[in-house]
Amino acid sequence: MTDTKEPVFHIPKTCKAGVVVNEGPNFHVEVQDVPVPEIQPNEVLIKMNSTGVCLSDIHFMMNDWGVPKMSELGTRCAGHEGAGVIVKVGSNVKTLKPGMRAGIKPVIDTCGTCELCRTDKESYCANAVVTGLMADGSFKQYVASPERYTTVIPDGVSDYIAGPIMCSASTIYTSIKESGLQPGDWAVFPGAGGGVGMQGLQLAKAMGIRPVAIDTGAEKKKLCMENGAEHFIDFKEVSDVAEEIVKICDGIGAHAVFVTAVQAYPQSVTYLGGRIGGKVMCVGLPPAGKHHIDLDPLHMCFKKHSIQGTLVSPMCDVDKTLQFAQRGLLKPICTVYPLSQFNEVVQKLKNGQIAGRAVIDFNTPSEVGGRSKL
Repeated sequence: MTDTKEPVFHIPKTCKAGVVVNEGPNFHVEVQDVPVPEIQPNEVLIKMNSTGVCLSDIHFMMNDWGVPKMSELGTRCAGHEGAGVIVKVGSNVKTLKPGMRAGIKPVIDTCGTCELCRTDKESYCANAVVTGLMADGSFKQYVASPERYTTVIPDGVSDYIAGPIMCSASTIYTSIKESGLQPGDWAVFPGAGGGVGMQGLQLAKAMGIRPVAIDTGAEKKKLCMENGAEHFIDFKEVSDVAEEIVKICDGIGAHAVFVTAVQAYPQSVTYLGGRIGGKVMCVGLPPAGKHHIDLDPLHMCFKKHSIQGTLVSPMCDVDKTLQFAQRGLLKPICTVYPLSQFNEVVQKLKNGQIAGRAVIDFNTPSEVGGRSKL
């Protein structure tokens, strides 16, 4: 006879969290003990095993996007790339059970009833609750999540892969999907050595698209080529990046440019060259007022070029991206750090010193250095 008993988890009163201190340009993160949240009847409590660290977290903690401060919204912990296990469910929860693996995404809840929420654009809901800004995020070991907006992590996908999929991998998947690229088309990724770009290389290759990586340095070249890039352009070694892209892309130009490195926005249209119908997909989010794209309407009309923005993914695209990982088409691109190095990691990311993705392991309190999963 099969034992169908649900696992029972000990839930402490307090837990560890990476708490932002001194919000603004000189912020830092302290590991502190904070209360474990109480859940509502329609919520589940997820114990984080790990969390990715995203540049959006840095912007929230620096408060350079022109949005309200975290502290003004009652939030102490950023983070929106969490992977863990459900340890408790509310009295009205119908389908999720303790012991199921689950993730925390950039949006923790939406209204569920507006026009956008009834399509695949629910992440644009005017009443969306932004994780790590409007509510504590995955930098906290225990997080409450509404059942209806909780993502279940399938078997065969490790926490170190699943966490970054909640934001970075699924975000670039949505952007590639919405670009309309076809197998055999050229996709250029400025900032390909970062976490979003490197997962973009893998996904593009898996979708039959031909990825070109732009970044700098031997380490990033090696990682990009190992993760699916057909070509690597070192912007510090090439005098004219746009000219090099045109040479590689059939002597014409890219079919689409996926800008994850915000410094590339001013030059991004030039990477399309003479490609009729080429697109620039805006993915990376710069500080407010910086890194604009200067457009010539004549140029746009004669070449049918377009600029399109994409935000974070709807739930359906997060599920699709998890399926790529389940099939072995998305590999780990992270370095895993212990809880004790939380601040060191966020400062490295702030200063552009992280290749791939950085993941904090809540179950490893201290360790020397990081363990590469690249």
